[in-house]
Amino acid sequence: MVKFIETELEDLGREVDQMWTLVRNQMEQARQAVLDMDRGIAQQIMVRERRVDAFELKIDSDVEDFIALYTPVAVDLRYVLAMLKINSDLERIGDYADGIARFVRDCGTESLDPELVEKLQLKIMFATVLDMLGELQTALREENAEKATSVTDNDDLLDRINKASTGILAEYAAAHQNAFPLCLGLSSVFRKLERTGDHLTNIAEEIVFYIDAKVIKHDEAQMAAKAKEAR
Repeated sequence: MVKFIETELEDLGREVDQMWTLVRNQMEQARQAVLDMDRGIAQQIMVRERRVDAFELKIDSDVEDFIALYTPVAVDLRYVLAMLKINSDLERIGDYADGIARFVRDCGTESLDPELVEKLQLKIMFATVLDMLGELQTALREENAEKATSVTDNDDLLDRINKASTGILAEYAAAHQNAFPLCLGLSSVFRKLERTGDHLTNIAEEIVFYIDAKVIKHDEAQMAAKAKEAR
């Protein structure tokens, strides 16, 4: 029975890893679609979104069945609960990639102003999100809590770039009257990437909880409160 349970857990882990790879590919394609304003790639992303949704439902069902059949405890319970929550976060990230693709599809602009892209740090924003996705996937595969924790530092960079983008886009829209719809859409892209960072931080917390049985989100909240008091 113990060997059978171990096999079930390994199968669940492979499913989540496959879901993760799919979502990461979706975000990589979203980057290319935006930077090139490629509607063909955007359409491919929207089609594959159905696979992301199907994966989420399958993993949810497998977790529920495992808990019902085996009533796991200790590390096994932490593992399946972590997989359940990570699965949900990955699905949301897939939604953001789909939303970015829909912006590209619906935008009437054929190409982005390279100077605007540079000023917005759009490439850095995407690169940071993709690096976080890759590092956290490795952290889970290697059961490396330290690597998972270190990735969360990148979320601050995403927050700063997103915050700065508002003023940059407002200035650009004021100087280019026909660019208002584009700027509005790009603002939505930045919000989606910033929210992706939040979900990746959640994933990092779940990895640490599974491996070390340690809740780090409260530690971060306390640190943020102290920093606020210091200001």
